[in-house]
Amino acid sequence: MSVHLPENYDPNQFERPSVTVDVVIFSLVKNKLKVLLIKRQAPPFANMWAIPGSFVRIDESLEEAAVRALADETGVEDVYTEQLYTFGNPERDPRTRVITVAYFALVPHDAIHHKAGHDASETSWFAISQLPSLAFDHAEIVEYAHTRLRYKLEYSSVGFELLPDVFTLSELQKAYEIILGEALDKRNFRRKILSAEILEETGEKKKESEGRPAMLYRYRKDAVAEVKTRRLFP
Repeated sequence: MSVHLPENYDPNQFERPSVTVDVVIFSLVKNKLKVLLIKRQAPPFANMWAIPGSFVRIDESLEEAAVRALADETGVEDVYTEQLYTFGNPERDPRTRVITVAYFALVPHDAIHHKAGHDASETSWFAISQLPSLAFDHAEIVEYAHTRLRYKLEYSSVGFELLPDVFTLSELQKAYEIILGEALDKRNFRRKILSAEILEETGEKKKESEGRPAMLYRYRKDAVAEVKTRRLFP
């Protein structure tokens, strides 16, 4: 369908704010929920830690910009990403009026190899409870992403994105406990997660620290987890 602009329409009569994307990358590292940050090379906020991001190019979608920002600044590719929220405080960027669309990504720690990209001098994982001072309003964005992650864990299968392809129920419960920030009853957790019918046994077992070997599970790709696990946890 062709669309014709109104006669005498002047696009320059409106100011044009810039648009960026920022991506909060979560992972479970040594029993802690961590965020991947970059150290900025250029001003503003040179040498400060920040979440990866980029200005959106005129010819790309927001999703394409988010994927590119991750690859360019951290080397991370092919990960689960989801749009989070739009942050538009007029004072959030000292350079100009910048509106950012935030995303969050969930990755198993051993599944990616991060490295500093074009605009970053360093990349590193930081525990969500021990973040350094962050550039722009990135502390607010990370806090919002953490809240959203905990909420989504209660009704969707999003937590599986943080785990290896196969895992024990103990490992799965530990992941839930780390993200939710509270202990879960073992028997109740197993009853609920198995009754949700979103897991399948692999037929293999893993030797844990004590006791008999534990069954290894994987997430069923055909499970409609957003319905089946609604409000199971905490």
